[in-house]
Amino acid sequence: MTMTKSITKSALSLAALGTVLALLQSTPAQALNTQSYVSNTGSDLNDCSSVAGACATFQRALSQTTAGGEITVVNTGQYGPASINKSVNISNDGAGEASIRVPISATGINISAGAGDVISLRGLVIDGQGTGANAMFIATSAVHVQNCVLRNFTSLGGGFGIVLEPNSASLFVSDTIIFNNGSVAGTGGIMISPFGTASANVVLDRVHLENNVVGLLVDGSLSTGNGAHVVIRDSVVSGNASDGIRAFSQPGKAPAFLVVEHTTVANNGGTGILANGPRATMLLDGNVVSRNGVGINAINSGQLISYGNNKVNNNLGADGVPTGSYSPI
Repeated sequence: MTMTKSITKSALSLAALGTVLALLQSTPAQALNTQSYVSNTGSDLNDCSSVAGACATFQRALSQTTAGGEITVVNTGQYGPASINKSVNISNDGAGEASIRVPISATGINISAGAGDVISLRGLVIDGQGTGANAMFIATSAVHVQNCVLRNFTSLGGGFGIVLEPNSASLFVSDTIIFNNGSVAGTGGIMISPFGTASANVVLDRVHLENNVVGLLVDGSLSTGNGAHVVIRDSVVSGNASDGIRAFSQPGKAPAFLVVEHTTVANNGGTGILANGPRATMLLDGNVVSRNGVGINAINSGQLISYGNNKVNNNLGADGVPTGSYSPI
């Protein structure tokens, strides 16, 4: 009788264990959030799924957010650098300064999402603290940057506000100020430089590029593809130590093509608007170019095509002349 009871108890225990294991196997893993939160009182031990359970850093929030989801800033705070490899929206809509303070030689936001992914960044302050490498490094995907401040990326031998070196990418920047970036020649506010056969399509709308080394550099010399196509409009490019807007390419390389529209280019130490190379071309429409070292200039077969409505005068050196013109339609 005792042996029978023991066998029965063992059988019951095994049955109970099997039931527990079955329940564990059927329980789904914790789902990622469609809406996550970061807060200055948050903790990276939280799952970020509510204001009360907010995380402390953007990187933790990214790990808890589904592709295409939203990360919302709750209040003023320092939320750390982040690497983004999927579609996501990071938004600060008036919650206070949402800052990323970047360590020495590091990047604030590194974007390497895939083709078809879309990233939106709104209301962020990214500060290189004088030693950071880049505020944003974008390798691929479509990126929308709105109402941000990118500053103080002056690392030894480098420093940019935005670097776009894509495997074909699109970048849209609006209502953003990019200042005090760069430490040596060829560094500065924004660099657009596609590699290989890649292309880049960029729109800069109401952007301030101020007190950098170069304001905006568009370089097609590293690509043999469709190159870089950039529109900058209703913007200010001022106080940069070298050129304000520079397009550069070389024979047999991809085009560096810009439309510069209704933009003030003033008080830059080098040339306000410079096209350098046989496939470096800019269309100039309704701009003011003044108080630069040189106004406008095209060298090495570069092209500056004017719509005939630009104000290029009172530069410290030569004002310069366009290489061609379009008649208004």
